[in-house]
This record gives sequence, structure tokens and C-alpha cells, in this order.
Amino acid sequence: MASYKEIFGTNIEVLASDPANPVTGQVWYNSTDNVVKGAAATTAGSWATGGDLNKARRIITGAGQSTQDAGLVFGGLPTGGDTEAYNGSSWTELNNMSTSVYGRGGAGTQTSALAFGGAPPSSGVANTESWNGTSWTEVNDLGTARYIIAGAGTQTSALGSSGYLAPGRQLNESWNGTSWTEVGDLNTSARNRGGVGIDNTSALVFGGRLDPDAYSGIVESWNGTSWTEVNDLNTARQNVVGGGVATLAVVFGGSTGSVSAATEEWNGTSWTTSPGSMNTARTSLAGVGTAASALGAGGYLPGLSAATEEWTGAGSPLIQTFTDS
Repeated sequence: MASYKEIFGTNIEVLASDPANPVTGQVWYNSTDNVVKGAAATTAGSWATGGDLNKARRIITGAGQSTQDAGLVFGGLPTGGDTEAYNGSSWTELNNMSTSVYGRGGAGTQTSALAFGGAPPSSGVANTESWNGTSWTEVNDLGTARYIIAGAGTQTSALGSSGYLAPGRQLNESWNGTSWTEVGDLNTSARNRGGVGIDNTSALVFGGRLDPDAYSGIVESWNGTSWTEVNDLNTARQNVVGGGVATLAVVFGGSTGSVSAATEEWNGTSWTTSPGSMNTARTSLAGVGTAASALGAGGYLPGLSAATEEWTGAGSPLIQTFTDS
């Protein structure tokens, strides 16, 4: 019988802790836990419990491109200006935003983020703030004050789409690192949408609530010039969030009239409902990350939530411990 080294070309490594980014098929001995472990590919996406936020809140925003082990969330009710960073297991409170509001749009990463819009007042604010990993700095305002904005992109190339109040529900603004410019409107007027995207030229906006009072599964894709309606979500809902880009994403949570735990995956063409629903159904939470590795934090149950969940998408390496059985 061939040895492990003859098959894979290397001995089993001895490591004090599990590798941060294991490769599917990799095997190692964890000398701290005194067990042999390996990375297997997941057959379906799943959620795992992470460390709680320090402050439970809802209508909270995440920096969308922050990775699962380096998340950033800010704003929300009832505390407004709070900022927290995630290291893969626990949250740390950081410097507050200059303006204490909820329902902001968000873009960027844990060390380089953008926050824009928000409420109160009920008409919303146009305030925009830039995060350098340590503190927030006010920069140029949105062209139109609004809140509960679908955000996408980076600190220097972002998109702020839709808003709670008409006529801003179809409004779309593009950020170039210095200022906002109004660009092509969304096709459908809806509030309480979610968004993901890599920059101000490629984004996806999904879900929401239509007038007079219907939940939406409508999804629109942005190419830098105009919006195109693509295939709907399987579960129509508002205040849904997600992680990823316009061609590969995961969305989760929200409200269908009651809080939802539904998770859906987007392959660039269609949505698939994952058997891996969130452990805790909730709405108005923060979402960050990628289609393969996302983070959901906070929200409303009913009641404020501090819970954090970590998403591992299908096909991603999953650490397993080998036993005699």
C-alpha cells in the first residue's frame, strides 16, 4: 500500500494550530489538540456560530468586501455611531463614526471603508465618511440625502443605490474616491433593498418592498452604465443582505412578513435556495464577505440581536477531525 507521502509528495505536517487557508485534501497533525485533521470539500453551504457583537443592534451596515475573518460593521439602532471589527472569532469596538445614524450604505474592507447616508432625520442625511482602519473622516456628501441604501464597491469606487423614501427608491449614485455623481436609475422603485458588487461598474441589487405593500424578489444587475433586470430571488423579501460580486453571490436573512433564515446562492444566471439556512432567522442585519465565505451579524428577531454567523459555501474547504470510527 502506498504511503501518504508517495501519494501526495509530502509528509503530514505537524502544526500548533489549523492552517488559515487549508487546501482541499490537505492533512496535518494539530499538536495543540493532539489530533489529525484534514480539509474536505463541502457538498453544501452551511452556517456556523461566531462570536457575538459587543452591542446588539439592527439596521446595521457592513463593509461588503471585508472577508469573513476581517469583518467591519457600523451604525445601527439604537446606538448609531458604533464601529466593530471581527477577527474570525470575536468583535472589538473601534472609534465611532462622526455622525450617529442607522441605515447607511456601506462599501470597502475592514481597513478601508466608506459609509454613506443614514437616518435620522426621517428624510435621511447625505453625510459620507471614510474609514482608514483607525478613524472616520467626513468627505463629500451624497447628492441626495437618504437611508437604507444598497451599497457596493470599495472606498474609492462605490455605488449607492435606492433608499427608503420616494423619489430616491430608484436613485443611483457613483463614488469615484472624491465625489458622488448621479448615474442611471434602477428600473424598479422599491425600498429596503440589499446590494453587493466589486466597484462602481459592476453590482447587484436585490429584494426590497414595493408600493403599496408587497415584498420583492426583483434583482437588477449594473454594468457601469445601466441596470438590467435578471432572474428573481426564490424568496421575495426586504432587508435582505449578502456577500459577493455581481456574478457570484450569496444572500441571506430579511423579512417576508416574518423574519427569514433563507439563504440563496447566485451563479451569475440564477438563484438556488441553499439547504443551509441561517441558524437564527432575522432581518435588518449586516452582511459582508464573498459567495464562499460570508458573515451575517446583528439584526432584529424580533428583539435586537448580537448574534454572528459564518457562511462557508459549497466546495469550500471544511476542516474535519479524523477519529477511529
